[in-house]
Amino acid sequence: MKRITSAVFALCASIIGLNAEVVTYPAGEGVETLDDFTVKVRQTGGEWQPVAVYPVKVIAPDGTKRSVQTASMAYFDFDGKVEVEVISNKAGVSSARVRPLSYDITPDIDADTLSFTLTRPCNLSVEINGDLFHNLHLFTNGIDTERPTAKEIKRAGKKGSNLIYFGPGIHQLPGDTLLVTSGKTVYIDGGARVKGRILVHNSENVKIHGRGEVHPDKPGPGVHVSKSKNVKIADLIMTQMPVDESDSVTIRNVRAISSYQWGDGMNVYCSSNVTHDGVFCRNSDDCTTIYCSRGKMKGSCRNITMRNAVLWADVAHPIFIGLHGNANGNDVIEDVLYENIDILEQYEHQIDYQGCLAINVGDNNLVRNVTFSDIRIEELRKGQLINFRIFFNKKYCAAPGRGLHNVLVRNLSYNGDKALISHISGYDADHLVKNIRFENLTINGTQIYDNMPGKPGFYKTGDMCNIFVGEHVDNITYSKD
Repeated sequence: MKRITSAVFALCASIIGLNAEVVTYPAGEGVETLDDFTVKVRQTGGEWQPVAVYPVKVIAPDGTKRSVQTASMAYFDFDGKVEVEVISNKAGVSSARVRPLSYDITPDIDADTLSFTLTRPCNLSVEINGDLFHNLHLFTNGIDTERPTAKEIKRAGKKGSNLIYFGPGIHQLPGDTLLVTSGKTVYIDGGARVKGRILVHNSENVKIHGRGEVHPDKPGPGVHVSKSKNVKIADLIMTQMPVDESDSVTIRNVRAISSYQWGDGMNVYCSSNVTHDGVFCRNSDDCTTIYCSRGKMKGSCRNITMRNAVLWADVAHPIFIGLHGNANGNDVIEDVLYENIDILEQYEHQIDYQGCLAINVGDNNLVRNVTFSDIRIEELRKGQLINFRIFFNKKYCAAPGRGLHNVLVRNLSYNGDKALISHISGYDADHLVKNIRFENLTINGTQIYDNMPGKPGFYKTGDMCNIFVGEHVDNITYSKD
């Protein structure tokens, strides 16, 4: 495969003025496309522009069995208001939906064609006839105002330039890894596919952005940030995006899709001041995790934020906190915020690993000051809404967790009837779950609170919303706005 570094190939992208309302990116030379869908976009009333459609692998679980399926993915940039047309080439359309449902996008259906309007960039799943595993992932961005100039691209890789540029086409990284050193910027253009891992290790002041894809041939992360500081990752599509032993990392509008075992989306280990904003995760294991010490990685986690995200766990948890730490130490996970999150799916056959919002504290960790705010959970195939536990999982832990203190769940809504019984429990009198507050918990339109109408006085409030509250739980409350 040929590595493309010449600035000439930047002109292959259909970027006609950065102030245009619509920007599309043809697939670069050698980049595989897929014809399950035909996608077009235009300014309202304008001329239709074709959008390249690519294959993306996802995992389809069914009981204890799992199979890898090929779904579709497309992306473009816009501002203002645009019209989108999606043609289903493989099957007639009897029904269709565009998710997250909270975005309230209802497509018009005409034979094999869907059409809808977008007024802001967002990350969507377009599903035909209820098919979750051959859907179209449609990722839209704002107009790219930070794309390098033609002059900067021409100088990329030369003395005096801090830019590493990948133009449209296939790029095989030598040794499957690109090590990004301090002060460098990596830009991956639309229509590009980088094969390998981009590693930021022991570096500062690094930026990795663009519109293209980063995918190793074998299972593993597309971009990995380790022992680094002041790193920004934006607007790319990849497999996994872990952060370990790092500080001040921002991950904005990154999309992570995986299909293999242990395919976690966005792990955070032993790090502080990590922000995920506007990300999309569809993963074959946990979508987003926060862990402490594991293996050679050492330390606690503080000030971790994820907001404006879409999470889809084909297997395991959408959100998982607390499993790994130093069983002989005193690791802490604290000051965590998940805000404005749409959870599209959980399917997990193992009861011990269920929970859309899961805090399972092991390895002598202490987890405290966690807020879940404005969380919308759509119908699940198999799983629980909540799983807050202090536990000793001998498969992954060497000790139970120390405690789980001060969790606020505010404005959580669920619509559906398939969620299994949620679970909140401590470990023993010295390892408590305490100070858990639910504010404005809404299940199928009904608000759940301590003095809600129809609740017998001898009931726990959790009995009204299918939450089992076990032993060693102190001070759990439910209130309404």
